[in-house]
Amino acid sequence: MTMTPDRTDGVTPWVWRLLVANLIAFLIKVTLFWSHRFLDLFGFSPVTVWAQPWTLVTYQFVHANILHLAFNLIALYFFGPPVEARLGGRRFIGFYLLCGVGGAALSGLLVPLVGNQLVVGASGAILGVAVAFAWYWPDAPVLVFPFPEPFAAKWLVTFTVVISLLLAWISAANNRSDGVSYLAHLGGIGTAFLILKTADWRMSRHERRLRRNSVPNAVVSSAALVARSSDPGRRSASPRQRPADRTQAEIDRVLDKISANGINSLTATERKFLAEMSRRMRDRS
Repeated sequence: MTMTPDRTDGVTPWVWRLLVANLIAFLIKVTLFWSHRFLDLFGFSPVTVWAQPWTLVTYQFVHANILHLAFNLIALYFFGPPVEARLGGRRFIGFYLLCGVGGAALSGLLVPLVGNQLVVGASGAILGVAVAFAWYWPDAPVLVFPFPEPFAAKWLVTFTVVISLLLAWISAANNRSDGVSYLAHLGGIGTAFLILKTADWRMSRHERRLRRNSVPNAVVSSAALVARSSDPGRRSASPRQRPADRTQAEIDRVLDKISANGINSLTATERKFLAEMSRRMRDRS
C-alpha cells in the first residue's frame, strides 16, 4: 500500500505511539497473559460494557492474531502520518479514539440484529483515519496489493463501506459471525464522516462570519488612513504594518485560500486561526 500526498519524512509522533502501544499490547497478550482471559478483560462486549467501561478504548489495542495486528498497523503507518500532519497531534489522537469508540457503539446498538460479539482490534479507528485521508486527498492514488493499478482514495473508502455493509448484512441474515466485526468498521467510518462534516460546518460558519466582517473593517481602515493623511497635524503613517493590518492581511489570505481550494485545504494552524478570529468578531458583536 503506497500513497503520495503530503507524506511526512517519517512516522509522526502519535502514529508512532499508537504503533508501539499496539505492539506492546500484543506482546503482553501472547507472553504474560492467557490469551482468552486477556481478550475477556480488555476486549469490548456489549453485554459487559457497563461493568467494564474501559473496554470502549482498550479493545482498540487488542488483536486476535498476528495477521490482524499486521494489517491494521500497516494501514495506520501509511494513512496516519499525513492525517496527523493535517489535523495536528491533539486533534488526531482524539479523532482516532473517537472513531474507535464509534465502532464499539454501533456494535453495541445493533446487538439485537447480529447477536453479542467480542470486538477487538483497531480497525474501526484506522478506517476512520482512512476516511480522513480520502476526505482531504480524495484523488490521491493508493496502491493496494494485489491489484496492479492504484485506486483513488475516495473509491477505496467507498469500496470498503460497500463491502462492510454487505458482509454485515450477510452475517446478520445467517445469524453467524466469521470473527470480524463489520459493524465496528462501519461505526468507525460513520464516526469519521460525522466528525469531519461537523468540523467543516463549523469552519464554514467561521468563514461566513469573517467575510461579513472583513469588508466593513477594510473600508473603515481605508477611511481612517485617508483622514490621517489629510490632517497636516498628524505624523505620516509608519511604513511598517500595524498588528491590526497584519491580522487583516492574514484573514484575507486564509479566506482567499478557501475560495481557491476549499475548506479542506486549510492546515491545522489556519483552522485554529480562523476559529479564533471568528470568536473575537462574535464577542465584539
